Amino acid sequence: MAGEKRFDFLEHTADVYIAAYGKNLKEAFENAAFAMFETMTDTTDVKHECEDTIEVEGDDMESLLYNWLESLLVKFEIENMLYSGFNVLSIERINGKLRLKAKIYGEQFDPERHKQKVGIKAVTYHRMEIDERPGEVTMKFILDI
Repeated sequence: MAGEKRFDFLEHTADVYIAAYGKNLKEAFENAAFAMFETMTDTTDVKHECEDTIEVEGDDMESLLYNWLESLLVKFEIENMLYSGFNVLSIERINGKLRLKAKIYGEQFDPERHKQKVGIKAVTYHRMEIDERPGEVTMKFILDI
Protein backbone atom coordinates (compact mmCIF):
# COMPACT_ATOMS: atom_id res chain seq x y z
CA MET A 1 0.00 0.00 0.00
CA ALA A 2 3.00 2.26 -0.36
CA GLY A 3 1.98 5.78 -1.24
CA GLU A 4 -1.72 5.19 -0.61
CA LYS A 5 -3.53 6.87 2.25
CA ARG A 6 -4.23 4.38 5.06
CA PHE A 7 -6.50 6.58 7.18
CA ASP A 8 -7.64 10.12 7.99
CA PHE A 9 -8.53 11.82 11.23
CA LEU A 10 -11.95 13.44 10.73
CA GLU A 11 -13.45 16.43 12.53
CA HIS A 12 -14.96 15.67 15.93
CA THR A 13 -15.43 17.95 18.92
CA ALA A 14 -14.48 15.63 21.79
CA ASP A 15 -13.29 12.25 20.56
CA VAL A 16 -11.17 10.80 17.75
CA TYR A 17 -13.10 10.16 14.52
CA ILE A 18 -11.25 8.00 11.99
CA ALA A 19 -11.79 6.94 8.40
CA ALA A 20 -9.68 3.88 7.53
CA TYR A 21 -9.28 2.79 3.91
CA GLY A 22 -8.45 -0.36 2.03
CA LYS A 23 -8.68 -2.00 -1.36
CA ASN A 24 -10.64 -4.77 0.37
CA LEU A 25 -12.08 -5.62 3.80
CA LYS A 26 -8.87 -7.21 5.07
CA GLU A 27 -6.79 -4.13 4.27
CA ALA A 28 -9.41 -1.79 5.75
CA PHE A 29 -9.44 -3.78 9.01
CA GLU A 30 -5.62 -3.67 9.11
CA ASN A 31 -5.61 0.08 8.56
CA ALA A 32 -8.33 0.66 11.18
CA ALA A 33 -6.14 -1.08 13.77
CA PHE A 34 -3.07 0.83 12.60
CA ALA A 35 -4.97 4.14 12.91
CA MET A 36 -6.06 3.30 16.46
CA PHE A 37 -2.47 2.64 17.56
CA GLU A 38 -1.25 5.74 15.69
CA THR A 39 -3.74 7.67 17.82
CA MET A 40 -1.96 6.38 20.94
CA THR A 41 1.70 6.60 19.84
CA ASP A 42 4.06 7.11 16.91
CA THR A 43 3.84 3.64 15.37
CA THR A 44 7.18 4.08 13.57
CA ASP A 45 8.77 3.55 17.01
CA VAL A 46 6.96 0.24 17.59
CA LYS A 47 9.16 -2.71 16.61
CA HIS A 48 7.84 -6.07 15.48
CA GLU A 49 9.47 -8.01 18.34
CA CYS A 50 6.41 -10.11 19.19
CA GLU A 51 3.91 -11.91 16.99
CA ASP A 52 0.47 -12.91 18.20
CA THR A 53 -2.63 -14.39 16.62
CA ILE A 54 -6.01 -12.87 17.34
CA GLU A 55 -9.49 -14.09 16.45
CA VAL A 56 -12.72 -12.17 16.90
CA GLU A 57 -16.34 -12.75 15.92
CA GLY A 58 -19.25 -10.49 15.11
CA ASP A 59 -22.84 -10.74 13.99
CA ASP A 60 -22.23 -8.17 11.23
CA MET A 61 -19.35 -6.08 9.86
CA GLU A 62 -19.89 -3.29 12.40
CA SER A 63 -19.73 -5.65 15.39
CA LEU A 64 -16.71 -7.39 13.82
CA LEU A 65 -14.93 -4.02 13.50
CA TYR A 66 -15.89 -3.10 17.06
CA ASN A 67 -14.71 -6.45 18.47
CA TRP A 68 -11.46 -6.29 16.45
CA LEU A 69 -10.52 -2.85 17.75
CA GLU A 70 -11.76 -3.58 21.28
CA SER A 71 -9.72 -6.79 21.52
CA LEU A 72 -6.58 -4.91 20.45
CA LEU A 73 -7.29 -2.14 22.96
CA VAL A 74 -7.72 -4.76 25.71
CA LYS A 75 -4.35 -6.32 24.79
CA PHE A 76 -2.80 -2.86 25.20
CA GLU A 77 -4.53 -2.28 28.54
CA ILE A 78 -3.92 -5.72 30.07
CA GLU A 79 -0.67 -6.89 28.46
CA ASN A 80 0.87 -3.42 27.93
CA MET A 81 1.44 -4.21 24.24
CA LEU A 82 1.68 -1.76 21.36
CA TYR A 83 1.20 -2.96 17.79
CA SER A 84 2.18 -1.51 14.44
CA GLY A 85 1.81 -4.49 12.11
CA PHE A 86 -1.46 -6.18 11.22
CA ASN A 87 -2.05 -9.02 8.78
CA VAL A 88 -5.68 -10.09 8.49
CA LEU A 89 -5.49 -13.71 7.38
CA SER A 90 -9.20 -14.34 6.90
CA ILE A 91 -12.68 -12.93 7.28
CA GLU A 92 -15.29 -15.64 6.88
CA ARG A 93 -18.82 -16.50 7.85
CA ILE A 94 -19.05 -19.58 10.08
CA ASN A 95 -22.36 -20.77 11.54
CA GLY A 96 -23.97 -17.40 10.83
CA LYS A 97 -21.19 -15.37 12.50
CA LEU A 98 -18.38 -13.41 10.92
CA ARG A 99 -14.94 -14.45 12.12
CA LEU A 100 -11.71 -12.50 11.62
CA LYS A 101 -8.32 -14.11 12.16
CA ALA A 102 -5.13 -12.03 12.08
CA LYS A 103 -1.46 -11.94 12.97
CA ILE A 104 -0.42 -8.85 14.90
CA TYR A 105 3.11 -7.57 15.46
CA GLY A 106 4.44 -5.27 18.15
CA GLU A 107 6.27 -4.95 21.43
CA GLN A 108 5.86 -4.06 25.09
CA PHE A 109 5.09 -0.42 25.75
CA ASP A 110 8.25 1.40 26.86
CA PRO A 111 7.58 4.96 28.10
CA GLU A 112 11.24 5.83 27.41
CA ARG A 113 10.89 5.04 23.69
CA HIS A 114 7.18 5.27 22.88
CA LYS A 115 5.75 8.77 22.74
CA GLN A 116 2.33 8.87 24.39
CA LYS A 117 -0.20 10.81 22.36
CA VAL A 118 -3.80 10.22 23.43
CA GLY A 119 -5.27 7.66 25.82
CA ILE A 120 -8.18 5.72 24.38
CA LYS A 121 -10.93 4.79 26.83
CA ALA A 122 -13.13 2.79 24.47
CA VAL A 123 -14.19 1.95 20.95
CA THR A 124 -17.76 3.06 20.18
CA TYR A 125 -20.51 2.17 17.73
CA HIS A 126 -21.48 5.85 17.49
CA ARG A 127 -21.33 7.02 13.83
CA MET A 128 -19.69 3.73 12.79
CA GLU A 129 -19.99 3.19 9.03
CA ILE A 130 -18.59 0.61 6.66
CA ASP A 131 -18.80 1.51 2.98
CA GLU A 132 -17.79 -1.41 0.79
CA ARG A 133 -17.49 -0.85 -2.97
CA PRO A 134 -15.61 -2.75 -5.66
CA GLY A 135 -11.90 -2.15 -5.04
CA GLU A 136 -12.37 0.19 -2.06
CA VAL A 137 -13.59 -0.01 1.52
CA THR A 138 -13.95 2.89 3.98
CA MET A 139 -14.50 2.27 7.69
CA LYS A 140 -15.46 5.19 9.92
CA PHE A 141 -15.45 4.89 13.69
CA ILE A 142 -15.06 6.94 16.85
CA LEU A 143 -12.63 6.29 19.69
CA ASP A 144 -13.63 7.65 23.09
CA ILE A 145 -10.68 9.50 24.61
